[in-house]
Amino acid sequence: MRNEAFYTAFTTRDLAAMKSLWASEMHVSCIHPGGVPLFGREAVIESWVQILSSPVRSSLQCLEPKVHLLGEDLALVVCFEQHGTETLTATNIFAFESADWVLIHHQSGPVAAEVSALADIPAPRLLQ
Repeated sequence: MRNEAFYTAFTTRDLAAMKSLWASEMHVSCIHPGGVPLFGREAVIESWVQILSSPVRSSLQCLEPKVHLLGEDLALVVCFEQHGTETLTATNIFAFESADWVLIHHQSGPVAAEVSALADIPAPRLLQ
């Protein structure tokens, strides 16, 4: 699975790697924290161009990934993201395209403080 490659591309600001992770034949979408939904490869890749070319360097670490295979050609990864001092939750959806797993959707957003009390998940570092 290429979930780790997504976080590596972000942290190393490798735009070519990020582009290669996204589907080119299937419809894609992305919702960045606090952002509006983006639809289509052109809009999604342009958002990554802006993010990865920002003068502010930041790392993004995937924590506690849970992978769910949905048939033979679709996978869902739900995880926490550590972005500096902020903890987010994320969903990455991968599909099998042209003999490889590619992203078709990424969504990330803040974690509510109440989440750790309601679910069987580890408390995010920021909220401990």
